[in-house]
Amino acid sequence: MIRSEIIGTGVFLPETIVTNDALSRRVDTSDEWIRERTGIRERRIVRDGETTSMLAVAAARAALMDAAIDAGELDLIVVATTTPDETFPATATTVQSRIGMAHGAAFDVQAVCSGFIYGLSVADNFIKAGQARTVLLIGAETMSRLLDWTDRGTCVLFGDGAGAFVLQAREGEGTIKDRGVLNTKLYSDGRLHDLLYVDGGPSLTQTTGHLRMKGKEVFKHAVTNIAAAIEASAAQAGLKVSDIDWFVPHQANQRILDGTAKKLGIDPARVISTVAVHGNTSSASVPLALQTALDDGRVKRGDLVLLEAMGGGFTWGAALVRW
Repeated sequence: MIRSEIIGTGVFLPETIVTNDALSRRVDTSDEWIRERTGIRERRIVRDGETTSMLAVAAARAALMDAAIDAGELDLIVVATTTPDETFPATATTVQSRIGMAHGAAFDVQAVCSGFIYGLSVADNFIKAGQARTVLLIGAETMSRLLDWTDRGTCVLFGDGAGAFVLQAREGEGTIKDRGVLNTKLYSDGRLHDLLYVDGGPSLTQTTGHLRMKGKEVFKHAVTNIAAAIEASAAQAGLKVSDIDWFVPHQANQRILDGTAKKLGIDPARVISTVAVHGNTSSASVPLALQTALDDGRVKRGDLVLLEAMGGGFTWGAALVRW
């Protein structure tokens, strides 16, 4: 059986750090208010002229270096983003050009904060179908471009960043002992649009619009949906949730991470959290969090790792990986 093994990872964060105290001088809020409700202390924000593709290229180069391959070996680039440089072409084609890949294909995936999980499923299925051997998957966002900086309920939550995986086809035995992506589970429910959306777009308003959210309702759906996705992924692999070594969630809000862990009986020590220093970086949050756990030695070769996310739309999903 062909498995999609993750052979390289890389991340990039903008240099500018915006603390809660700095935000409190811009909007009616405080460090205590933000920490109590979200767990966030600071976030990275792009400078003027710094684009999503720039972050994506930096993360891509780091992942290629980690994988010890060059762009000439890639067959496909998938970029998960809600904040593309331009309405078209796809940000992935900009990355393709800048890293020197003059062949294959490149396209974007838009599933908001679930984008990296959706993109991982796309990459995995291309590899399983034999249409690609080596795929570069990137989650990259400049969420600060979509924020209403007068809305303290949303502007304190988000940050900018990028993370990338290099996936490559490997032969496996078709068991849960195989390294690589073991399964992916994707879901959506368009009826929940009004709970989390951006109030603009090329067709609707000819503007980018601003992010709008009903936080309490999002929280309730997030815990329920994410827990169900985790259980479905574990069940498909013939595992109990307790068999999984590490959980790498989308970094939306520490209360969502804690609520999901409590609902499933997961030891909080096995949940990777970087929300305090990254904020919500949408599709970039899962690879950014995972990289932190790889760098500090928590996630090791052979570990079972569950990646999950939920975003506007609503979209949500999970992916089980043997590292």
